[in-house]
Amino acid sequence: MKKVNVDFDMQGRLSRLIEKFSSAGCESLLVTSLTNIYYLSGFTGSAGLLWVDSKKALLLVDGRYGEQAIEEVEKSGAQIEVEMVGSKQSERLQTIARETRTVGLEAQSVSWSKMKQLEKTLENSDLVFTEGLVEDLRQIKDKGEIALMKTAAEIADKALSEIWSMFEEGVTEKEIATSLDETMVKLGADGTAFETIIATGSNSARPHARPGDRVLSEGDLVVCDMGALYKGYRSDMTRSTRIGGTGTGKPAEMLEIVLEAQKAGLATVKEGIKNAEVDSACREVLKQAGMEEAFTHGTGHGVGLDIHEAPTLSGISTDTLRSGQVVTVEPGVYLPEIGGVRWEDTVIVNEDGCEFLTHSPKVI
Repeated sequence: MKKVNVDFDMQGRLSRLIEKFSSAGCESLLVTSLTNIYYLSGFTGSAGLLWVDSKKALLLVDGRYGEQAIEEVEKSGAQIEVEMVGSKQSERLQTIARETRTVGLEAQSVSWSKMKQLEKTLENSDLVFTEGLVEDLRQIKDKGEIALMKTAAEIADKALSEIWSMFEEGVTEKEIATSLDETMVKLGADGTAFETIIATGSNSARPHARPGDRVLSEGDLVVCDMGALYKGYRSDMTRSTRIGGTGTGKPAEMLEIVLEAQKAGLATVKEGIKNAEVDSACREVLKQAGMEEAFTHGTGHGVGLDIHEAPTLSGISTDTLRSGQVVTVEPGVYLPEIGGVRWEDTVIVNEDGCEFLTHSPKVI
């Protein structure tokens, strides 16, 4: 695997986060989501707290992670001080927050029991629940993130190409999924972006089917949804096929119409376009073909450190696409008596349209 140039804007992330505090009604933020801690500091440990206010940023870890945290934060370029606090985490938080009137908490990562604990620890401060402060920053990818996601997508593309000949009669879903996962790791992935989906026949009509012992048979529709994990970042792609060739009839029609729907959605992607318009573009094609009711999920989602993150591309979204977002466009049609078809690509939103990260052929 070639060396990837990573250019993260770590200090810019902290500055932009602090700018959000006023509108969120807090003077500081206690970051508890490990994914968000990694995004802001580069720390990959399984335990830690990150305190951010206008004057300082402190990463609090226990003795297991002292040296690791220092090395990773320094390597990331983040201006964050690392402290090993061990069992005295609560006492240190009390000291840090002594002159802070309002402390923001991440609503999506703070459990009820953790909140009750923090109420005692930070008894002199008002606790304010916040939503999406860091996640909103994560929507716009910087050059370093894009470089890693391109590499993850390249690995997935190459792996699928290497094992594509396995899509034939007599092979099981699980055999293909296992081979695909192993090939991605062989090509440089740190793992899979999510549990690989290989679904054939009636299983392909289940959008999130898990690969099992079902054997691929002549005429089966097959959905392959897969992605690679590379240095924390993920790719996401779905390709569909039919064993023995496209043929004719409803399966052939599904493969073609869903691909046309995806093309319509992708053609809509552009900075300033409402997310819901991408969803509508896909659904309009399926509606004209009488297949709209068989499209049972949203059209797309953001990808990055998580396989599903903001933004969402659905009919109920009120957001607008922004340059630098990385999103999927993945319409599908699922008919239990026949099977399912889904085409999915991951793209970078820009001013003029979008740039593809995934490039595997679409053969129908």
